[in-house]
Amino acid sequence: MVKKKGEKKGAKEGADPDREAEAIADVMFALSSPNRVRILIQLREAPHTVGELVSAMEMEQSAVSHQLRVLREHRLVAADRRGRERLYSLYDAHVASLLDEAVRHVSELAGAGAKQPRRLRRSA
Repeated sequence: MVKKKGEKKGAKEGADPDREAEAIADVMFALSSPNRVRILIQLREAPHTVGELVSAMEMEQSAVSHQLRVLREHRLVAADRRGRERLYSLYDAHVASLLDEAVRHVSELAGAGAKQPRRLRRSA
């Protein structure tokens, strides 16, 4: 494949790198809340109703519903009708992979022990 003038290295053909970066940042925003991550971890195990999540999370129903709405808007969670209730599950296998990689990353950092994270130096 020949790289066109002005095309960024590694960019997919037809992909807009700015739009892609914005979409990734949007997903990262949805993952930035510990409560939303905890909900995703619950859903990683099995689909749940709001009531089941309320019990598992020990949160108010309105708070769980709000977090689920954010997760649905960012396509991290899907909802299917089950009678009068909705059954929530992870949107797709990619969400499970994201969670798995995040857990692996955090575990590796914890295993690093007393090592301090490398920080960029600010220029004076």
